[in-house]
Amino acid sequence: MERKSLDYYLSLKYPFKIEVLSENDGGGFFITYPDLPGCMSDGKTLEEAIAMGEDAKKAWIKARYENNMEIPEPFSSEERFNGRITLRTPKSLHKELVKAADEEGTSLNQYIIYLLSKGLKENRKYI
Repeated sequence: MERKSLDYYLSLKYPFKIEVLSENDGGGFFITYPDLPGCMSDGKTLEEAIAMGEDAKKAWIKARYENNMEIPEPFSSEERFNGRITLRTPKSLHKELVKAADEEGTSLNQYIIYLLSKGLKENRKYI
């Protein structure tokens, strides 16, 4: 497989995640790139965090490229939103969910979808 150019990787649009840092953590904003493990930065303002994140992303990609390391491409929407969620729960919660699903006469999967959609509707007003 032919190696793609550095400019190719630098031109890709990687999704990022911004978190507000507490005062105990120094305040400001923290930016990470989920598709680029370990790529992160921060800033006092949202704009600064985004600018610093962009610099960190470029440096991360350049370092990986120069060291002939794999550079993942961003996940497509199709891959990211495939309808599959895998999670672990405490045994006691699993037991309660199974009992409730049985009482409703539905599968555990359908019951969890119901609970999630109900909770999402109720919480959207806060988002």
